[in-house]
Amino acid sequence: MKSIKDPVHGYIQVESFLLPLLDSPQVQRLRYIRQLGFSFLVYPGAHHTRFEHSLGTMHLAHALGSRLSLPEEEHRHVTAAGLLHDIGHGPFSHAIEDLTQEVLEKKHTDINDMLLEGHLGETLSDADLDPEVIFKLIGGNHPCSGIIHGDLDVDRMDYLLRDAHYTGVPYGTVDAMRLIRAMRLSDSGIILDISGVQAAESLLIARTLMRPAVYYHHVSRIAEKMFTLAVYEYIKEDPQIILSSLVQADDAACMQHLLHAKNGFVSGLAKNLYERQLFKRALYVGKDDVRDVHQITSESFIRERNLAEKIAAEANIHPGQVLVDIPSFPRDIWMDVQVQDKSSIYHLEEVSPLVTTLNETRRSQWRLGVYAPEALTEVVSEAARSVLSIKPSTRQERLL
Repeated sequence: MKSIKDPVHGYIQVESFLLPLLDSPQVQRLRYIRQLGFSFLVYPGAHHTRFEHSLGTMHLAHALGSRLSLPEEEHRHVTAAGLLHDIGHGPFSHAIEDLTQEVLEKKHTDINDMLLEGHLGETLSDADLDPEVIFKLIGGNHPCSGIIHGDLDVDRMDYLLRDAHYTGVPYGTVDAMRLIRAMRLSDSGIILDISGVQAAESLLIARTLMRPAVYYHHVSRIAEKMFTLAVYEYIKEDPQIILSSLVQADDAACMQHLLHAKNGFVSGLAKNLYERQLFKRALYVGKDDVRDVHQITSESFIRERNLAEKIAAEANIHPGQVLVDIPSFPRDIWMDVQVQDKSSIYHLEEVSPLVTTLNETRRSQWRLGVYAPEALTEVVSEAARSVLSIKPSTRQERLL
C-alpha cells in the first residue's frame, strides 16, 4: 500500500493491487492533461490534472464501496474503475471531444481497447481484474455503475471539490463524506437516506453555480474553440489517422504539433493561444434571444464551422476569423436516486423543492457565442444576427 498526500482529501491510500495500474503509462499520462482544459487562462491556479482527479475519484469510490459493503471482488473493480475512468481523455480534457466523436465516432469513455490490449491489459490480468467489468462500470452498464457514472457519483464529488479548490471559486462545496455515509445499497440500486438530502442538494447547487463561473466561462470557451479549430485544420490531410495519433498526446505535445505546423493558419492560432491573444465576443446571447433554441443547439463542431463560414461570408471576411459556439441545451436535472425515510421511499425531486428551481437556473445560464478578433466584432455581430436569426439586442445584452 502507498500513501499519497492530496490537497483535497488529505492522505489517499492506494491498495497494493492498484500500484501497477497507477504506474502504467496510460495513468501516468494523465499527469500532463489539465483537468479544466484552458480554464487556467481565466484562473491561474487551475493547473491541476486528470491524474489528481483520478486519484480522488479512486479514493471516494473505495470509500463508497466500503460503505455499501460490496463483496471484495466487486469492491476491487469499483476502486480500479475510479482510477481508470479518465484514461481516454485527449489533450486539454474535453476541448476536442466533439470533434473526436464526429471524426472517430469515439467518446473518452470508449476505452475497451485500451483495457484489453498491451501493457494495461496485462497489468489488469496480473491483478485479477476483468477489463470488461471495469469498462461496464465506467460506461454505465453495470449494477454498481452509479458509483462511478451516476447522478450522485464519486466522479462529480471529486471534480467539484477539486475544481473549486484550484480555481478559488467558492461554489463547489460538496460534503462528499456526508453523502457517502448516507448511501445504502438496495435491489433497485443506491438509495439515499433522508439524512443525506441536504448534502445531495449541495452537490446540485455546486454543479449549477460552477457551470457559468468555471465550466462555461466565455474565455475558456473561446480558447477551446480556437484550439479545436487549429486541430481541425491540422488534421485535414488525413483526419482519422492524424486525429487518432493526436488524441493520444498530452497537452504540451499537442501544442508543439500545432505551434510547428506547416500550415501558417494553424501555427498562428496556436501561437495566439500560447500568448493569450484570444478572440472576443461578437455575440453572446441566452435562450430568450434565440428564436428556436432546440433547433439550433448541436454538439457538432463541423456544423458550427458551417455556420461560421456562412457568417464570415455575410461579413465578407475570412472564415478563420469567426468561431461559433453552440453548447448543448442543458438537460433538466433529474436525479434517479431514491430517498428513504423511516417508512417510505421517494424520488429526490419529491423531497427537494430546489430541483425545479435549479433546472430553471440552468436553462437561464445557457449562452450562444460567436467570437472574432477584436477589430471585427461589430461586423461579425451584425452578420451573426442575420444568419442565426437572433432577436434584436436588449439593453441587458448591450451591458455585457
